[in-house]
Amino acid sequence: IVSLAYDDISWTEFLSNMILPVTAASIINATMLFCYYSSELFPGSSGIMECLGIVFSGNRTPEMLAQEHAYHARNVQSIQVMEEPSTGWSVWSKIQIVLVTVFLVCFAVGLDVCVTSICAGAILMVLAAWKRQHYDPRPEIVDYDAEGNALPPKKMYDMDGNEIEPEEEELVTESETTLTEVDYGLLMLFIGQFILIGSFDDTGVPQGFFNLAMGGCAEQMTSVPCVYWFVLVITILSNVASNVPVVQMLAATFPYATPYDWMQVSFSATIAGNLTMLGSAANMIVAFQAAKVGDRTFTSERHAPFGIPSTIISLYAGTALLSLVHFSPECSVKLGECDEE
Repeated sequence: IVSLAYDDISWTEFLSNMILPVTAASIINATMLFCYYSSELFPGSSGIMECLGIVFSGNRTPEMLAQEHAYHARNVQSIQVMEEPSTGWSVWSKIQIVLVTVFLVCFAVGLDVCVTSICAGAILMVLAAWKRQHYDPRPEIVDYDAEGNALPPKKMYDMDGNEIEPEEEELVTESETTLTEVDYGLLMLFIGQFILIGSFDDTGVPQGFFNLAMGGCAEQMTSVPCVYWFVLVITILSNVASNVPVVQMLAATFPYATPYDWMQVSFSATIAGNLTMLGSAANMIVAFQAAKVGDRTFTSERHAPFGIPSTIISLYAGTALLSLVHFSPECSVKLGECDEE
């Protein structure tokens, strides 16, 4: 959102500014994840050193080996038709990698992001549709008994007792395939969020709240030490209304902010999304997908003991690095201040 809408921020400029704080935040997050959940990631491990040995040397504890054996045993039991062993990447995977690489190159050289994204998405969708229709084997709908034996197709009879011949398999169109894969609940969630935030912006309350919350720092939000209070306010808002709508809301509040200001907004809103389950749509997507497969352990209560401390430490460490090392100008391109300098 930041790179698309505000000032003249290119993909390469965004990357150069974010690589250092994001790397630091990722290291902090991975370290704390390792410490908090080592017993679940490496069952049977006796300490940090043994965990490191598992990660870097491939060692396994007896508990891990038992889980791996149980997993492979379940897979063997569930496989009904033996597939040919894979000999490497398929031609379809190679084509997709080439298309994604071209897309990223076009993105990096500064081509229109919307046009590039739509073209790449359309090409990938057409390619996937052609592959499903003309290359992939059609799925066979076969029922099995408790012992894994195939059951004969069920026979149907009319009112006179005559057997009804099964009709030919109906052709499933690409439109039907695509529409069944859409997550409509998640789509409605995003629509509702943006409608709510758009209506909320029109009231003027966000602008008033920000000016009140920032106080004397309202005119110099990203200068030290105001930037640390600024990211705290962003964190609170991101976990009340989710981080994507908050960035949209800030666009109406500060339409002439500098590129550096938007770098701080982008970083803080993204990292702040990890504080609670509501902070980021990604968290809710993970929870929804886990629930679909029967895993309901990813809850707010379980996320908070890890999410709160790791987010706060990563947020302020990255903010400090970004305030020290950044390449975006601290002048508003839209107001022409950079031309004067």
